[in-house]
Amino acid sequence: MVIRITRDKHIFKFGPKLKPAAYASPGDIVIFETYDCFAGQIKKETDLVTHIDFSRVNPATGPLYVKNAERGDALVVDILDIKVNDIGICVAVKGAGVLGDKVKNDKTRICKIENKTIKFLENIEIPIRPMIGVIGVAYDEEIPTGTPYKHGGNLDTKEITIGTRVFLPVFREGGLLAIGDLHAVQADGEICVAACEVSGEVMVKVQVLKGLAPEWPVLETNDAFYILVSDENVEKALREATDLAVKILQSSLNISWEDAYMLASLVVDIQISQLVDPKKTIRARIPKQILKDSSKILSAMKASF
Repeated sequence: MVIRITRDKHIFKFGPKLKPAAYASPGDIVIFETYDCFAGQIKKETDLVTHIDFSRVNPATGPLYVKNAERGDALVVDILDIKVNDIGICVAVKGAGVLGDKVKNDKTRICKIENKTIKFLENIEIPIRPMIGVIGVAYDEEIPTGTPYKHGGNLDTKEITIGTRVFLPVFREGGLLAIGDLHAVQADGEICVAACEVSGEVMVKVQVLKGLAPEWPVLETNDAFYILVSDENVEKALREATDLAVKILQSSLNISWEDAYMLASLVVDIQISQLVDPKKTIRARIPKQILKDSSKILSAMKASF
């Protein structure tokens, strides 16, 4: 069964009182139509971020109620396709981003997207690599869609793209999945506070793994697993992601903690997803040549409820 959720059905907070916009069963295909992160408020280069209604920023389409998803389960989201529209938006904003203190003038750049290429300037063209910025589920307290945490949210991780499998912990009945904030392309760090922001649509398949809610979101690609950790303090996020990676190696391979710690220094990559959201997101990459079984990873970092 294919279900479509139109972009007019969207949320701005992942909280405990969300009402479903649609219902799906495990195995269903769902299409989420999405706004760009500015909710369509920026249409030309004279439209500046400082002039928009910030209460409408980062809309996430949904939420989707997945039958049989209960607290303590893992909601599995397979990203089958991402289609982006033909206009991308890039911005620089005084005080925002890693070098926000150096921005002298707020600026908007409208980019034409054609033949799978972004035309940033006349002589600068960039291949698109569509990705999802916001993907999350209902949480026990209200968290704005612009903030990442254990429920997912504004993870701004470029590996959340076509072909990736996302594992999210379920906190509320039905999971209540919402998706938004598509990027035509984004580099690690998203250092200027925004990527190439676009509207579009996402096609996913949803499934449920009973009793395997991970402590933090997990990604599976064709060659690796990623553990995503978000915190206001980058050092804390780095430490937590590293600690989890070592714990996973120790448990999954049945080796000592010290051996797992040494092995992690050889095979685990600690990477930066984004440095600009209220919580910064770090990812630990574990190659499939070391670990191939997602159930072992989920068991090793099983959340306690």
